Amino acid sequence: MPVIRLSAFASGIGSIFDPSQFLRSVGPYALIAVVVIVFIETGLLFPFLPGDSLVFAAAIVIGSIGVPLWVLILVVALTAIAGSQIAFLIGRRAGPRLFKPDARIFRTKYREQSDAFFAKYGPAALILARFVPVVRTFISPIVGTSPMRARTFLLWNAIGAVIWAVVLCVAGDLLGKIPAVANNVELIAVAIVIVSVLPIVIGVLRARIRQSRESQEG
Repeated sequence: MPVIRLSAFASGIGSIFDPSQFLRSVGPYALIAVVVIVFIETGLLFPFLPGDSLVFAAAIVIGSIGVPLWVLILVVALTAIAGSQIAFLIGRRAGPRLFKPDARIFRTKYREQSDAFFAKYGPAALILARFVPVVRTFISPIVGTSPMRARTFLLWNAIGAVIWAVVLCVAGDLLGKIPAVANNVELIAVAIVIVSVLPIVIGVLRARIRQSRESQEG
């Protein structure tokens, strides 16, 4: 990678939470940037990256550098599968020891949220969790601590990754043809995050209401 492109990539990191601007700043290396960020979010257990919105934005701008939509879908799906497989292995080896109440990233509450999500939906959680920030990152290592067989995890992980990649990329490609969407990718990105986080917020509120009622009855 030429030095000039390295500097462009470095400067683009500062705008990572503005997906369209970030992807334009890295130019022809946009696909590589998507791979790196999706892999870090899913495989290296770093949940504070804009995975959903970045993939959505990539589907809008990636055509300008000559990358077909099907290539983006394939690359995103394979990266998501690989990242989650590594996270699964981390969970299998390290288990709950990773998580601590006062940790900056591996907080116990994240493990509890993901654990509850898996307990509620079973293997299908690996599909649903793809669309829920934070849970998407930690569901794989949590499942790694469960009795689920590696083959079963691989199957559900692959299904979830493919669905996630197809939905976001196709949505970005179709909606990106609408000027109001193409010109306001940043707002769409925020909307995606809000919609994705809603299940967690609703779950937390329900849990607090239930606890409040139980304490009053007790």
